[in-house]
Amino acid sequence: MRATLRGLPALVAALFLTAAAQAQTSSVEQFYRGKTITVMIGYGVGGSDDLWARLISRHLGRFIPGQPNVVPQNVPGAGSLVAANQIYNTAPKDGTVFGLINRGVPFEPLFGGNSTQFDPRKYNYIGSPDRDTIVCFARADTPFDTVAGLRDREIIVAATGSGADSQTYPVLLRDLLGLKVKIVAGYPGSREMNLAVERNEAQATFISYDTAAREPGLANGTRRILFQGAVTPDPRMKDVPGLKGLAADDAQARALDFFLLRGQMGRPFVAPPGVPPERIQALQAAFDATLKDPQVMEEAKKQGLNIAYIAPADLAAVVDRAYLADPETIARVRKSLH
Repeated sequence: MRATLRGLPALVAALFLTAAAQAQTSSVEQFYRGKTITVMIGYGVGGSDDLWARLISRHLGRFIPGQPNVVPQNVPGAGSLVAANQIYNTAPKDGTVFGLINRGVPFEPLFGGNSTQFDPRKYNYIGSPDRDTIVCFARADTPFDTVAGLRDREIIVAATGSGADSQTYPVLLRDLLGLKVKIVAGYPGSREMNLAVERNEAQATFISYDTAAREPGLANGTRRILFQGAVTPDPRMKDVPGLKGLAADDAQARALDFFLLRGQMGRPFVAPPGVPPERIQALQAAFDATLKDPQVMEEAKKQGLNIAYIAPADLAAVVDRAYLADPETIARVRKSLH
C-alpha cells in the first residue's frame, strides 16, 4: 500500500498533463473549425515558391484540428518583402494567416534592407519544405565558362528586389568579390525573370535549382547552370562549380560564409508574432505531417519538388546565429550589399 501511495503524485501529474493536452487540442479544434487560413505567397504565380505553397495549402487543412479551409494568396513585390511586412504588421495574429517569404528576407534588417518593418527573431517559424540551392541560370550563348570569367567580362542578370536571392547574390558577387555583374531589378518572380532571359533582356538570373531543373532550356541545351551559390556543392550538381576559392582573403571568406547562411533557411513559412502558442504548435505539427503524407510526397515528385523538411527550431536557430555574428563580418556584407 505504501508503495502504491508513493506513486500516486506521479500518476496524478500524468493525468493532469494528459487532461491539459486534451483541453488544448479541443481549444485549437474549436477555434479552427469553420475558419479559413490564408497562406500568403511572396511571389507571383508559377515559380517554385508558388508551387510549394499551393501544394501545402491543398493538404494542410487535413492535419489541423478542426480541419479549416486553407487558401493560398499571391502577394508579390520586392522579392517577398511586401508579404513579409504584411505578415508581421497587419495580418491577424490569431493563427489564420501565415506565409512563405524568401530565405534572405530575415537577414535584411542586419543589412539595412529597404523598407524592412519586422524583427525576424519574433516571427513564428512554421517550417520549410526543402533546402534548395541557388544557381546562376544563364543562356548557353553567354561567353563564360566559369564564375571566374566574370572578373573580365560583364554579365547582365534579371532580379526581383531587396532581400531576394535573385538580387542579393549578384550584388554580393559584384561588390564583395569584385565580379562584373549588371543587375536589372523589378521582376515579380522567377517566371518573369526566366522570360526576360528568354527574350535576351538579360543573360542570366539567380534562381533555385529546382526551378532551373524544370525549365526546358536546361534539357534542350539553350540554358546552363554557370555556377551554384554555395560554398559546399549541392550533391545534385557534382560537376557545377561553387563559390569556394573566390574569396581573396580570410575576411572575404568569413563574409561569404556568413552571407550563405541564408541557404540553410530553405523556403521559410512564417506566422506573425503574438499568435497563441497552441495554434502555432498546431500549424507546425500540421506542416510536418503534410510533408510526410504519401499523397503529398507523390504530388511533389510529379512537380519536380524535392522534400527536405527543415524544422521551425532549426530556422529560428539560423536567424539567431546570424544576429550574434561578428559585427565586422556583418558590416562587411552590409557594405557589399548597398
